[in-house]
Amino acid sequence: MKYYCLYESPVGLLRLVSNGSELIGVHFGDRNHPEPPAADPTMNPFPETVEQLDKYFAGRLQQFDLPIIFLGTPFQIRTWNELRKIPFGETISYKAQAEKIGSVARAVGLVNGQNPVSIIVPCHRVIGVNGRLVGYGGGIERKRALLQFEATVRDFGPTPFSRLVA
Repeated sequence: MKYYCLYESPVGLLRLVSNGSELIGVHFGDRNHPEPPAADPTMNPFPETVEQLDKYFAGRLQQFDLPIIFLGTPFQIRTWNELRKIPFGETISYKAQAEKIGSVARAVGLVNGQNPVSIIVPCHRVIGVNGRLVGYGGGIERKRALLQFEATVRDFGPTPFSRLVA
């Protein structure tokens, strides 16, 4: 069974998804497309997820520690796990990520685009080999905002995230 919880973040509404014990999804969404059944903010690990997201967006958390389970192929899971190794405030290229898992940039880019746990599994930290911001399911503006926020926190310490204006 899947459980849902909505979280108002500075980069827009996030739809958290749980299997009752582990986080299985963090998706960008809006109130016009709520997921059935009714949201249950008390289900595990939603309270802990909300607390850590609050700390992250306040600039006081750089590494999430949440129970996450990936539902995907072995290649997808390997690709998403590699994302979790990218340090806060840093970026790598799709090519570099692909080399780490023995693949090619295009395949990694496609799988990153299917990342089921946005922000917490930081696919926003992967950029083009030439340094360009490319490919983010939440949109390039969100990717830019998240990267700028993390760079500021890394360089200057805890700084609250300024709400992204749509």
